[in-house]
Amino acid sequence: MIIDILQRDVAEGDLPIFFEQQLDLTANYMVAFTSKDPADREAFTTHWAKILSDKTIMIKTIIFEGHVAGYILSHGWYGKPEVSYWIGKEYWGKGIATQALSEFLGLQETRPLYAWVAKDNVASLRVLEKCGFKIVGYGEGFSNARGEQVEEVNLKLAKK
Repeated sequence: MIIDILQRDVAEGDLPIFFEQQLDLTANYMVAFTSKDPADREAFTTHWAKILSDKTIMIKTIIFEGHVAGYILSHGWYGKPEVSYWIGKEYWGKGIATQALSEFLGLQETRPLYAWVAKDNVASLRVLEKCGFKIVGYGEGFSNARGEQVEEVNLKLAKK
């Protein structure tokens, strides 16, 4: 099913929406690997300034029915090219993440491309697998949102 979304460059006005979306406790729990304090606006602003000034990062705002639904990006901060996305909780279950990732992968030509996701984040695992990512390993990382070590899955998209 094709969802009518738009991906555009991030605008300054998107940031307050991203901030509000990432305050949701359920979303933070599901994502697991979040900032230490999602309510810290100064840390949020600093983090986004770093993202937006890094010319190696490809980032897009996801628009659904005229509203900012989230964002999607790729970066190489941890040594390998990686994709990440955030969809506001009010937009979950509509196919937006799958459509956005599918379209983004058409723009992002780097391969292989990796993703990490909490093992119990079944919805995000499904999105990645629908878009061609394959599980290549498992690990564990500290989840700020959960305050404990969490199992994570490493996925890889090998070919364009």
